[in-house]
Amino acid sequence: MSLWEYANPQKFMQLSRRALPWVTVAATLCLIGGLTWGFFGTPDDYKQGSTVKIIYLHVPAAMMAINAWVMMLVASLVWLIRRHHVSALAAKAAAPVGLTFTLIALATGALWGQPMWGTWWAWDPRLTSFLILTLFYLGYIALWQAVDDPDTAADLTGVLCIVGSVFALLSRYAVNFWNQGLHQGASLSLDKKENVADVFWFPLLVCIAGFVLLFLTLVLLRTRTEIRARRLSALLARERMG
Repeated sequence: MSLWEYANPQKFMQLSRRALPWVTVAATLCLIGGLTWGFFGTPDDYKQGSTVKIIYLHVPAAMMAINAWVMMLVASLVWLIRRHHVSALAAKAAAPVGLTFTLIALATGALWGQPMWGTWWAWDPRLTSFLILTLFYLGYIALWQAVDDPDTAADLTGVLCIVGSVFALLSRYAVNFWNQGLHQGASLSLDKKENVADVFWFPLLVCIAGFVLLFLTLVLLRTRTEIRARRLSALLARERMG
């Protein structure tokens, strides 16, 4: 069976209908379990105190803000190359979810940064590129709303997504590109020395899994809604022509 079969709206609707209950339950369990474990089952940090526990919201949200844009990029490329409507609608559906994660990451980062850095905001390379990524999210959503023809909107937003991917990359690797800045390095790394302590690391992994599953749940729901809206629009157009 080819993966491209699920670019067919009918098959996508069938698959997503079966998958959604399982994904939703898994997301709920991981989020409740991970956040409860993280906020109530881990000790205060010897340097940052209880403030460190914001990591369970900030890190997963920041990761998903960037990865959501990567998913939009892949879906947009599929649309631009193969003209599968489901991929364009999936990219459109993911944008508000990714924007929400981005805003959560910015807000929790400010709450975390103020006691650590003594300021709510700094023009740090990673923070600045993340702010620009937020503007790209807003522009992407606005462009979909501004263009009436859906195929033209998908083409234009696909190009915008490719351009914005540069800033998604900068957001992820800014600390590696520039040694300057207040922002710390990665909390999760293949280098054991850079990882947070195991007592924080394990619940953080559960929280990340919860955010990934939450993103998948919301994108599936929103893509299904977009497909239904497209079908309804087509039916109304036929009635007007008839």
